Amino acid sequence: MASRMLDQKIVFTDPPIAEKLLNSTSFALVWLVVRLYVGYQWLSSGLGKLSNPAWTVTGEALQGFWARAVAIPEAPARPAITYDWYRAFLQGLLDSGSHVWFAKLVVAGEILIGIALILGLFTAIAAFFGGFMNWNFMMAGTASTNPVLFTLSILLILAWKTAGYWGLDRFVLPMLGTPWQPGKVFKGKAEA
Repeated sequence: MASRMLDQKIVFTDPPIAEKLLNSTSFALVWLVVRLYVGYQWLSSGLGKLSNPAWTVTGEALQGFWARAVAIPEAPARPAITYDWYRAFLQGLLDSGSHVWFAKLVVAGEILIGIALILGLFTAIAAFFGGFMNWNFMMAGTASTNPVLFTLSILLILAWKTAGYWGLDRFVLPMLGTPWQPGKVFKGKAEA
């Protein structure tokens, strides 16, 4: 009896509101607004850093950010970083002089994420990397707009099927497909 129950396939469906909000193109306009907002935030932040030599040449801006983040103030003040492993990670980056190349990576990442989200190209992937950057900024003790942008990025990832509908994903995803379902470009190669 128990083995028969284990053999049965149980399918859990999404709640109707989640199905409508995340999978229906009727909400694509809502996701367009969210996508454009988050994309604009990333693009404007990256472009603001692009003309600053402290970001694009020396990395001093990132070095200062990391140094402030790893600093442990005297009691009763609390350090910016809660987790020792993350403080050790940033300290290792500081000690190795990684701020010089990492600052350029931050600038390029912010600009590329912004462009991809604004264009609606690989929306879920861009939102993932944007959310990952927000998470790292929060781990380093910076709140600012990061919690809001992180939350919106998670929502864009969940709505990946429709978040880029009013964008290039509407055309690119059917052509390329997904890892579990090849698109038109890879269909012939998958059958070979």
